[in-house]
Amino acid sequence: MTANAPGHRDGDDADVVGMWVTADGHIRQELLPDGRYDEARGDRRSAYTGRYTVTGSHLDYVDGTGFTATGELRDGVLHHEHLVLYRADVQPTRTLPPGAGRR
Repeated sequence: MTANAPGHRDGDDADVVGMWVTADGHIRQELLPDGRYDEARGDRRSAYTGRYTVTGSHLDYVDGTGFTATGELRDGVLHHEHLVLYRADVQPTRTLPPGAGRR
């Protein structure tokens, strides 16, 4: 996806659509094909919602309050600010200590 075309992914842009989770499962971020995202935290559904764009492997997020954040896809792992998220259908290769990945 590019900044100018939500929902459209150029050939050079990473495919990030789908569910991403922290290793402990506490944070779940669903990146939708229309350029929107919905993030759950623990039992709190839709804790953060907004839009995102993808340029190459870089993600820019803007939530409903105007707060901005960035992310980077590296080796199939999404690094979103200080969070490390994995595709929901892919298990991490190492175990994180309790509380890691929480904000």
